[in-house]
Amino acid sequence: MSGDWVSFWPALLTGFLASLVEGVEALTVVLAVGAMRGWRSAVAGSAAALATLAIVVAAIGPALGHAPLHLMQLGVGALLLLFGMRWLRKALLRAAGILALRDENAAYAAQRASLGQPAGPRRWDGVALATAFKITLLEGTEVVFIVLAVSAGGTGLWLAASLGALAALVVVSLLGVMLHRPLARVPENALKFGVGVLLTGLGTFWVGEGLGIDWPGRDASAAGLLGGFLLAAALAASWCRRRAATFGIERR
Repeated sequence: MSGDWVSFWPALLTGFLASLVEGVEALTVVLAVGAMRGWRSAVAGSAAALATLAIVVAAIGPALGHAPLHLMQLGVGALLLLFGMRWLRKALLRAAGILALRDENAAYAAQRASLGQPAGPRRWDGVALATAFKITLLEGTEVVFIVLAVSAGGTGLWLAASLGALAALVVVSLLGVMLHRPLARVPENALKFGVGVLLTGLGTFWVGEGLGIDWPGRDASAAGLLGGFLLAAALAASWCRRRAATFGIERR
C-alpha cells in the first residue's frame, strides 16, 4: 500500500505541472480570441475541446488496466523518456540563454493582431470558435498523452494523473476568469524543467520495471531517480550557460 502512495504523488504532480504549462499557453490564445472576437464563442470553443479530451481519457484510461502491466510499463516508459528528454532539452537551452524564454504577453499581442475584427454582431463567431477549439485541443492532447502514459505505470495512477490535470485546469481557468490577461508571471520554463525531470525519471523507472529490474526499495527508488535526474539537469544547464558565454552563442 505504501508503494502505491509513493507512485500516486509523482503521478499527480506530473499531471498537474504538465497541465499547468499547457493550460497557460492555451489560455493566452483563448484570452486573445475572447477580447477580439467575443467571449461566448471563445469559451464555447474551449469547452467543446475539453469535452472531447475528457471523453478520450474516460474511454481509454480505465482500459489500460486490462493490458499486461510489464508490457505497458516498458512501452510507455520508453515514450515518457523520449517525451521528457524533449521537454528537458528545450528547458535547458532556455535556462542557458540559447533559446529565448516564452513571452506570454508577446504571444497574446501577436494572436490579437492575427485575429482581426469580428464580422458584425452575430451570436456565434466561427473564427473564434475554431481558434479556441484548435488551441485547446492541441495543448490538451499533449496533456492527455501524459495522463494516459503516467496511468500505464501501475494500478490507480490513472486517478492520480487525472486529478492532477483537473486541478491544473481549475487553477488556470479561475485565474483566467479573475485576471482576464495572460499569466506572464508563471515561471513556465521552470515548470517545463520540472516536468521534464519527472517524465524522464518515471520513464526510466517504468522501463526498468518492464524489463524486470528489481529496484532497491521498490517504488521508493523512483524518488532517487528523480533526484538524480534533477541534479544532472541542473549541472547540464549550468554547463550549457558557461559554454554559451564562452563561445558567444547568440540567443535564438
